[in-house]
Amino acid sequence: MGRYGRLRRMVHWNICRLIPLLGPRRLRFCNFSSAREPQHPQAQDFRQWNKNISHLIRTGRLNEARRVFDMMGCRNTVTWNSMISGYVQRREIAKARKLFDEMPCRDIVSWNLMISGYVSCGSGTLIMEARSLFDQMPERDTVSWNTMISGYARNGMMVDALYFFDRTPERNVISWNAMITGFLRNGNVSCAIDFFEIMPRRDSASLSALVSGLILNGELDEAARILLKTGELTDRSEDLVHAYNTLIAGYGQSRRVEEARHLFDQIPFYHDQKKVNGRFERNVVSWNTMIMCYVKAGDLVSAQRLFDKMDERDAVSWNTMISGYVHASDMEEASNLFGKMPVPDTRSWNLMISGYAQKGVLELARDFFGRMPQKSLVSWNSMIAGYEQNGNYDEAIVLFSQMVTEEEMPDRHTLSSVLGACAGLTALYQGMQIHQWATKTVVADTPINNSLVTMYSRCGAIVEAQNIFNEMKFQRDVVSWNAMIGGYAYHGFAGKALVLFEEMKRVKVQPTHITFISVLNACAHAGLVDEGRRHLKSMISDFGIEPRVEHFASLVDVVGRHGQLEEAMDLISDMPVKPDSAVWGSLLGACRVHKNVELAQVAAEALMKLEPESSAPYVLLYNMHADAGRWDDATNVRMVMERNGIQKQTAYSWIVLHNKVHMFVAADRYHPLSDEIHALIDSCNRIIRDLGLDIH
Repeated sequence: MGRYGRLRRMVHWNICRLIPLLGPRRLRFCNFSSAREPQHPQAQDFRQWNKNISHLIRTGRLNEARRVFDMMGCRNTVTWNSMISGYVQRREIAKARKLFDEMPCRDIVSWNLMISGYVSCGSGTLIMEARSLFDQMPERDTVSWNTMISGYARNGMMVDALYFFDRTPERNVISWNAMITGFLRNGNVSCAIDFFEIMPRRDSASLSALVSGLILNGELDEAARILLKTGELTDRSEDLVHAYNTLIAGYGQSRRVEEARHLFDQIPFYHDQKKVNGRFERNVVSWNTMIMCYVKAGDLVSAQRLFDKMDERDAVSWNTMISGYVHASDMEEASNLFGKMPVPDTRSWNLMISGYAQKGVLELARDFFGRMPQKSLVSWNSMIAGYEQNGNYDEAIVLFSQMVTEEEMPDRHTLSSVLGACAGLTALYQGMQIHQWATKTVVADTPINNSLVTMYSRCGAIVEAQNIFNEMKFQRDVVSWNAMIGGYAYHGFAGKALVLFEEMKRVKVQPTHITFISVLNACAHAGLVDEGRRHLKSMISDFGIEPRVEHFASLVDVVGRHGQLEEAMDLISDMPVKPDSAVWGSLLGACRVHKNVELAQVAAEALMKLEPESSAPYVLLYNMHADAGRWDDATNVRMVMERNGIQKQTAYSWIVLHNKVHMFVAADRYHPLSDEIHALIDSCNRIIRDLGLDIH
């Protein structure tokens, strides 16, 4: 006790000099009846009713449990405690307290439930309520004291935790573990270690709690020292392996794989495959943890080698290896492992779906999705996101409709992907429907609002996008700003885009390379050549962003639109990266506007090499020669196009009407309402001619 007394005084000095001691508390009194509860003649009925209530609470049907509770004409203490426990688990503390206050008769469990409910919510005010109830308790047990200790410790109030620890009549291992965990939560590593070393008795949780806390505080070497020292002093029981596994995982998270493997090798491994109680040996978690270390480090060869040595594997073993190959984009190996897995679980199927979707192999992703025995929300989200990210927007929306039909409730991730699909299709009507769905089913967070801003911007509904952006206020991140600036720039509101960019810098939001693409596009639309050059220089010098090919394409567009074609060509020649089709396309478009056929020839030839199957550069160059009256050159372009087997891509337009996309291809009459449409056009033309107007 002498050493503990010195330690206690030391802890008190280290903490209490910064935090004032607890003063007198204002206590809240409530009625308590210590009378013996009357025995109901139908005790068997009580047990059945209480069993039903407990089952409903365990299965998450708290409202149904309350209805059963209210139907009961007579209740015993267990009934009340069960209902209070349900509310405490759901953190509906006000409802739990109301029931507690209405109880005709309470036992010590009732008081402990309410105290644990208050301390679990982590609010200073609620912990004061817990203290008030504790002070009113007619009698207390070890659970009561430990609940207060752990509550204060969990919330960083270590002075109060130490106060209760000192006064606990009978400390047990839970009391000590709560103090150790509290010190570690608050970064007081030395006190945690001292408390651990003077513990009169430890359980398996003591060492694991200390090792976990030291890892969270970045003290891996200290954790290893204590673990090895403690292991030598114990009977090396099987409980010790959990602490070893925890430290192996800690090394893995810090990318210290060699040390993790050294520790793993120190755990004995017996080939007899017999489970002997009390024997310290590797378990399946040890193997899985070490395999995960290799997977996180990208060493799939070592991971596979260790996996092959396992005598006993569980679903986690298989899924860890499959996830490693999925993240490495090696879907062939992932598929081989999946095929050998005895019973794939939901995570196994989801890994295959997301892996193929990320690689763009949507047919195989959909095949796994279709064969999956039981789909989860993650399954639906992976498949919908796969369609959206690979530009298959129609299928994303169709699958979302199927999801709703099958009564699978979407979450934020689902809605964000579907909004992305609506943006890709510029399907404003569907996007507005998803917006309404999101309003009713989820609390809109930053990603959802960003998706809404993007969707409305892409669909040309700038006012709606702006309203959502304005409502976000403190929720905005760089994606929010990029979406709104990009929306303004894309639809020709160059002035608003540039003003918003200045505001973005004023509020200290760091722009990204995407921000500057939108800013340069805005300069191009507004013909602001000097400002475009200034923004590109600022991007490099002020924000340290290396220009990408997209920025050069935008700057070529800025300069070219202003008629400075030679400067645009010099800019392309001096680019530190190889120009792509967007760069040459910007120059070719500018050449057509300013009728520079010679430079257009250079840009078109570069485009033909980059996109040999595209008809766009041929058609544009042919039209420029024809407009200039250079028919021989135009004929040559057409001959080269025919010789290379290039087919002119048919132009089309489309509209969304009554939740359906209607596509119109030039000169075709395949639309089911084609006759009616042409009749209406002819009627309009006759009216225009009768009015003497020029229909050309």
